[in-house]
Amino acid sequence: MQRTFESAEPVIFMKPDTALLKGDKPFYLPDFSDEIHYETELVLKISRLGKNIAERFAPRYYDEITVGIDFTARDLQRKQKALGLPWEIAKGFDGSAAVGTFIPKSEVSDIRNLDFRLDINGQTVQRGNTKEMICPADKIIAFISRFFTLKIGDIIFTGTPAGIGPVSADDRLQGYLEDRKLFDFRVK
Repeated sequence: MQRTFESAEPVIFMKPDTALLKGDKPFYLPDFSDEIHYETELVLKISRLGKNIAERFAPRYYDEITVGIDFTARDLQRKQKALGLPWEIAKGFDGSAAVGTFIPKSEVSDIRNLDFRLDINGQTVQRGNTKEMICPADKIIAFISRFFTLKIGDIIFTGTPAGIGPVSADDRLQGYLEDRKLFDFRVK
């Protein structure tokens, strides 16, 4: 998992498989944080084993996409960063990687120009387009595969646009790729 809207070179972090939240199951606010934020992102699903993938060949390595939420315990992240420590506990906790229904990449016209958004309680709170990404999807795959072998089924969160913010109990989160709703779940 990583972010690309903020720096020219991707910032990489990983989440364990227990972070994955799918099937519109509710997101439960953890008891160890008072400040959980959403970060809406385009998500890629790896379809081929790959290492040291050239950027021009990267499109061959994913065939499904969706939108997701990278939940972050912002208070824990600030504390860990201030101490110069890794901040996986702020990003990789159980349920912190919510993903929508994956759709075939072939169902979108151009992955380099896709609108996506997050609505909370019926109001759009975050909106982005993949053309605004500092590091496009193919560059992200090339970069990550220099360090890690990508395996079938791995997912990559591609970065969040401006507009991150907090979630609260009883919020309803709906994620869209273009005008297609790919997730719809509640915060408990």
